[in-house]
Amino acid sequence: MTKAGSVFAGFMALLLSAAWAADGAKNDPVMTAAQGARESQLGLLQTVVNIDSGTGDVEGGRKVAAILIAQLKMLGAEIETVPAEAPDLPDNIVATVKGLGKARILMIGHIDTVFGQGTVAARPYTVEGNHARGPGVADEKGGVVEGLCALKLLHDLRFDNFGHITFLIETSEERGSPGTKRLVHKLLADSDVELNLEPGDPPDIITVWRKGSAVFHIDVKGKAAHAGVNPQDGHNAAVELMHQLLKLESLPHSGPGVTVNTTVIRAGERSNIIPDAASAQVNVRVRKAADFSEVQAVLERNAQHITVPGTTVTVSREAAFPPLPDNPATAALAARAQAIYASIGNKLGTGGNGGASESALAAEAGVPALDGLGPVGGGFHSDREYLDLTTVTPRLYLLTKLLISLSEDPPSTRIKGRIDN
Repeated sequence: MTKAGSVFAGFMALLLSAAWAADGAKNDPVMTAAQGARESQLGLLQTVVNIDSGTGDVEGGRKVAAILIAQLKMLGAEIETVPAEAPDLPDNIVATVKGLGKARILMIGHIDTVFGQGTVAARPYTVEGNHARGPGVADEKGGVVEGLCALKLLHDLRFDNFGHITFLIETSEERGSPGTKRLVHKLLADSDVELNLEPGDPPDIITVWRKGSAVFHIDVKGKAAHAGVNPQDGHNAAVELMHQLLKLESLPHSGPGVTVNTTVIRAGERSNIIPDAASAQVNVRVRKAADFSEVQAVLERNAQHITVPGTTVTVSREAAFPPLPDNPATAALAARAQAIYASIGNKLGTGGNGGASESALAAEAGVPALDGLGPVGGGFHSDREYLDLTTVTPRLYLLTKLLISLSEDPPSTRIKGRIDN
């Protein structure tokens, strides 16, 4: 065969395989159900996006939860509302659907967003071409709605070949899950696998690794004085804080490895007083857990070398999530998901990013975890956030088929030992 003939034959093979995949999807009852659910899925998404539920908005969180609980009860799910493990947070929702099989599957999503009250009034749910927009539309209300719809598809298809599917809808993920960590560990102890409904990355990527995250606090103590009468008697905590933060400019702020970024600064109360206290929060993301200690060592060394006489500097760490490293158990789950997606002629990529999630807690506990299973989105934590509407139905199909696959053939082994690379 000539080279041109070989190329033509390969092209025809691709066309035929795509046609076979499309025909298979057309006759697949799960795809038919996913397509049929689209209108109600997007309607529910619009409803919950149009409720402010920033982390710490107790009333908003309760409103979103009430809507989801009503839907879950119609599917026969057992509902437990679990008080948050930290103050000023809404209850977490644990919805459990019991079946006749053995597999124990945990899905996790969160309904808290990074946006404050009044955001919905300023920019409610809208559709622009293939993008839906609104606060938390992709991160992560789109994924939570997808998870609920996947359970509805299983219910309507009368599939119950699982031991139980537990759906944790938590309310403080955007702050590092301070209200949920013990609950997550409790649920993981009774799970064979964890599926996380964080959004997929463009163009159509699931998440197989994530950076860990921690917040470091730099606190400076000085001495107050009148800024006009006797400023020389003061020790300016704000100025010392600036010197401490400038020392961090040599550390990386972006990229695939460690990143160190100042995010919150506070100092002073009145314009005519030399500030006697100042503080900053420094957000650190790492691929290796050991890198947290290295960054902390840098901060503590800097604290020993002050520029403003009479000030003192202390450093403390507020842990959030460990890293989700590359590991064979996650890779095996990703391969299973890719095979499901290929059956409808779609290509599913794998990747990772600096956003932390509960999947890292699963891997740390030895439970195989797969992340980024929600609809694809972008522009997270900003007014540019969007959800790619072309991925809504394919991603619902993927999640539902993955639940069926894991029910019939759950991961055979847990991850041995704590993952720490």
